[in-house]
Amino acid sequence: MLGALGVVYGDIGTSPLYALKETFNPVTGVSPTPDHVIGAVSAIIWLLTLVVSIKYIALILRADNRGEGGIMALLALASDAVKTSPKLQAFVIVIGCFGACLFFGESILTPAISVLSAVEGLEVIEPSLAPLVLPIAMCILLVLFAIQKYGTALVGRFFGPVILVWFVVLAAIGLSQLTQAPEVLAALNPWRGVEFLLERGPKVLLVVGALVLAVTGVEALYADMGHFGRRAIRLAWLLVAYPALILNYLGQGALIIRQPSATENPFFLSFPDFLLIPAVALATLATVIASQATISGAYSAAQQAIQLGLLPRMRIVYTSAKEAGQIYVPFVNGLLLISVLLVTAAFGSSSALAHAYGVSVTMTMLCSTLLTFFVVRMGWHYALTITLFSTAGFFLLDALLVAGCLSKILHGGWFPLMLGLFVLLLMLTWKRGRELLAAKIREDDPELHVFLDQIRDAALPVIDRTAVFLISDPTTAPQALMHNIKHNMVMHRQNLLLTVRFERRPWVPFHERIKMTPISENFFAMSINYGFKDTPDVPTALEYAREWHGLDIDLFTTSYFLSRETVVPSTGGGMAKWREEIFASMSRNAGSIVGYFQIPTNQVIELGTRVMI
Repeated sequence: MLGALGVVYGDIGTSPLYALKETFNPVTGVSPTPDHVIGAVSAIIWLLTLVVSIKYIALILRADNRGEGGIMALLALASDAVKTSPKLQAFVIVIGCFGACLFFGESILTPAISVLSAVEGLEVIEPSLAPLVLPIAMCILLVLFAIQKYGTALVGRFFGPVILVWFVVLAAIGLSQLTQAPEVLAALNPWRGVEFLLERGPKVLLVVGALVLAVTGVEALYADMGHFGRRAIRLAWLLVAYPALILNYLGQGALIIRQPSATENPFFLSFPDFLLIPAVALATLATVIASQATISGAYSAAQQAIQLGLLPRMRIVYTSAKEAGQIYVPFVNGLLLISVLLVTAAFGSSSALAHAYGVSVTMTMLCSTLLTFFVVRMGWHYALTITLFSTAGFFLLDALLVAGCLSKILHGGWFPLMLGLFVLLLMLTWKRGRELLAAKIREDDPELHVFLDQIRDAALPVIDRTAVFLISDPTTAPQALMHNIKHNMVMHRQNLLLTVRFERRPWVPFHERIKMTPISENFFAMSINYGFKDTPDVPTALEYAREWHGLDIDLFTTSYFLSRETVVPSTGGGMAKWREEIFASMSRNAGSIVGYFQIPTNQVIELGTRVMI
């Protein structure tokens, strides 16, 4: 529970810094009258109840992929559920990929808005410090991304206690304000929230776009289920985070009822003057923790996308000897750093960023609901009426939240949307390009058995070593094998044709990972199967094969032969020429398979070939 508080609830736990403040932003047209305050607080409380407590805690946490969660795990479940319908499966893949792409946008916006909103507390302490808010926030963000390469293991052990203190402070300060204006307790009546929204008329979407900030970070509940378990996440929400948030929003509402001018920053104005500086310090620490959770989530999402074949390989650094999930992806970290600093400088304030923030959050929620429908209906085989009853209401709610955020499309909402569409284009282009490349290689290369029959009659000299040929298609002769025989005119005593596959489940047990099949006297087909959250390690897998399958291999004298395809775009192929150009560029800049599979670089022989798709 303590760990779940620190990692899972850091983002949603810092929403009180800006959610109610933005609800009373002059743009929404909501005036701080007692009725409006009670209605707004009621809407936030019941939005938390419906979205977090019922949709995620009660429903979506049940859709685990062998204990793992997150939109990539949900995509794998939904894709398998509809695998008998190729068109429906393609639709599911697009929806899931788009949701994952939007998460990258959220990983950019969360650090920016969280740190800015915390540092803006300096303006409450001393208005003359306002010009320093942006530089201080950017310095904090720069340090945050700079220390990522050292890993989160050391910082991670402090996440839970700090966030626990944060929630205790939220509850205490909320309760102190609540006792001074107890009439705000009327907000616990859901009808007050409904009335408040109905009274807004056409401007309801502007209000909804602000209210949704109260549930930002909700995807972390599902994404981190594998780290803490369903029970710990549920108990941490119901016993700590949920009551603390309700008390704090009620307290902010009580303050605004007594002092309507407090809408400028109701969170920090809830504190007595002598506690303002500690409050700003604690808020800054809490927002850094919330940012860390989304940054780490972006690394994990990138790794899962790579292993599901949706992104090219990137260098991945494992920062913990004990936790495989603690990783650092330098390329992703650099992109996030540049993007976060640019976004922070361009928007300049948490209020300006709030317009953009809700779009990525709500559209990811909508994608999750759609995928859940296919899992419940076609994966779990529930009746259509039960499936609609459990998902249709949430779909309508998510659609309303999306519409509210899209009303701010011209005020920054375009940014996460365009970013998500761009990353989606890259994902689909990479996936389609790899399919075309595999088909072209299969078309051009000879059948494996035919080629082996030919070289058997060639009486080539044999050297007493093992050769491992990494291939994607076990039915055709590897390019590296053909080039080796053509140029070196030798055979190895033992040849392993190795295929590495990533399944649509998070983990593959060790006893299921390796399969070996004899092909001929000197050739064996071997497949190593990993889950999309496993750490690929070919030499270790060969070591296991020696112990479990009796493979006669000396790892120190083994040579690894790789084929590296140079993609040549052409007209009239399976993709538009401009998409083939993008795929060719991605292929050229993809990370080395050597480092990705942890193969010793001094035992690798790489042979290139040109392929026109």
